[in-house]
Amino acid sequence: QVQLVESGGGLVQPGGSLRLSCAASGNIFGFNVMGWYRQVSGKQRELVAVVDSDGSTHYADSVKGRFTASRDNGKNTVYLEMNRLTPEDTAVYYCNYQRLGQSYWGQGTQVTVSS
Repeated sequence: QVQLVESGGGLVQPGGSLRLSCAASGNIFGFNVMGWYRQVSGKQRELVAVVDSDGSTHYADSVKGRFTASRDNGKNTVYLEMNRLTPEDTAVYYCNYQRLGQSYWGQGTQVTVSS
């Protein structure tokens, strides 16, 4: 079992920045992928950014150049630095951990971009 705890969401003005963190605990070992997805009410959950345990990253086109995913393997923590936020980034952001076909989710953290 893996437990994920997110932090760092909140309200920010357009053009602002936020940093999300997700700490993983439990059965963490080997090659794995951690990352961030987001969901707007009534829509499907979508990938934002993922980073594997070797440090390789993948981003959704909509966030490339604005968001940066990183991780600290020693702390089993993944981060999402979000810059130049727009109202379209408003969503619940979920942390995800995947290894060998198993997937775990955090409880989600709300990010609201509004003036």
